[in-house]
Amino acid sequence: MNMDSFLAFFEQMPSWQKLVWVFICLSISWGFEGLAPLVNFKYKKWSHAGVNLIFFACSLLINLLFGIATVGIFSFLVTNELGLLYLIDFPIWVELLIAILILDFSAQYLVHYLLHKVKWMWKFHMIHHSDTKVDATTGTRHHPGDYLLREVFALFAVVLLGMPFAFYMVYRVASIFFAYFSHANINVPKWIDKPISYIFVTPNMHKFHHHFERPWTDTNFGNMFSIWDRLFGTFVYDDPKKIRYGLDVLDDKLDEDVVYQFKVPFDNSIKTDY
Repeated sequence: MNMDSFLAFFEQMPSWQKLVWVFICLSISWGFEGLAPLVNFKYKKWSHAGVNLIFFACSLLINLLFGIATVGIFSFLVTNELGLLYLIDFPIWVELLIAILILDFSAQYLVHYLLHKVKWMWKFHMIHHSDTKVDATTGTRHHPGDYLLREVFALFAVVLLGMPFAFYMVYRVASIFFAYFSHANINVPKWIDKPISYIFVTPNMHKFHHHFERPWTDTNFGNMFSIWDRLFGTFVYDDPKKIRYGLDVLDDKLDEDVVYQFKVPFDNSIKTDY
């Protein structure tokens, strides 16, 4: 398959294929969780998944509406050749890599950092961290306000670069894999996990981000590439067995109370530690 065919495949990918990819990634992650779990949770896996998949359904709806709203933007950028990618003349695979790197930085690392540092944004992001049984489905656990902010930052990167829709779709498909892979409750041997973490976000690396208190909560913000955390001094690596999931300012018993979780960003009685 040449590069043009590769990009055409992603540009024309129907919604049902994206959903199939989601469930392939989830199924594979669940398979490894069963074979070699990092933590032996005493929980009802399907019940826990059901809660997180409610948030996933909200994200799907936002993604659909956002996609419809931005079709004209992609067309406008291509028609008028606007964006930084039109100022360079690199091989298409290099431009694709640049696009993925910038999207990963803007729509993942940067906005994720801000979601932790800006008080009102953190209130939305708390829901992702309130999960006390982090597994693959936690990768889909985002309050609609949290997910919408990520979409806005992704759109900013799209406009800045003037990237074609195919580039964006390659990024989205790769991002889905890493969302499930990095959250999966998998006991990855350190000799495998740590070398990979020099470039990519790994399960062991991301687990520190889900520790219940700072400073670990405010580390390892990356989604695909760990290079951003290394560049900006937010990278940590330790023994994942030391981690306790959840948030010290929320009631662990309510982590599967969907109504409570949706209301967290608007509850002024909840402390934010800022």
